[in-house]
Amino acid sequence: MNPIIESLKTRKSCRQFEEKGIPTEIKEALLDAAFQAPTAGNQMLYAILDITDESLKLKLSETCDHQPFIAKAPLVLVFLADTRRWLDAYLAVGIDARKPGVGDLFLAIQDAVIAAQNMVVAAESLGLGSCYIGDILEQAEIHQQLLNLDPYVVPISMLVVGYPTESQKNRQKPKRFGRQYIVHENAYRPLDETELRVMHTEQANIADGTYNFESTLTAFCNRKYLSQFALEMNRSSEIWIRPFI
Repeated sequence: MNPIIESLKTRKSCRQFEEKGIPTEIKEALLDAAFQAPTAGNQMLYAILDITDESLKLKLSETCDHQPFIAKAPLVLVFLADTRRWLDAYLAVGIDARKPGVGDLFLAIQDAVIAAQNMVVAAESLGLGSCYIGDILEQAEIHQQLLNLDPYVVPISMLVVGYPTESQKNRQKPKRFGRQYIVHENAYRPLDETELRVMHTEQANIADGTYNFESTLTAFCNRKYLSQFALEMNRSSEIWIRPFI
């Protein structure tokens, strides 16, 4: 199999790292991989915060849903949707530019996450593990002050990178949903209840027939969709988007 495709199939999130630093040349290669990502109009509508201050890493491990492994990661990067840099350039040449709108933010979000994923793929190819931290979207007021963020700069994702422990290497990757439920031809089609039940049962990959759709979905909904951190993420997202409306 093509090595890149194989890498994508085997890659999984890593939350435990060896106590081993990442060499400077490897870090530079990861950043360069991010810079090569597709970008709207070659604008690179993102910025990357390299979190090297150990006390700041510790704070982020608390503000991002109390996850201690963040503070222990050798490399912690925050990917920002940056609509400020180009606005400042327009203003610098005397253009009476409009303020960034929601469309500009969405483009910048795309640029930021594509760059982050380029880095994830590069990290995997170099024997490094990584994990996305979506909780950087939460605690808007705290993170805006903690990271000195402009109103037109939004933290989209945090990425932690390091050398995975053996237990992380050997951990089984969760099964994905089947493509027949994800790929729609020409137009979106909602799945009916039967398809939803089969989709989730197949993903659970439990051969002994003990999978219970109702109890599993109820528990997952309470743990994720109705959780306090999900509600906080939505509250904070309303704050992040406010300057663009």
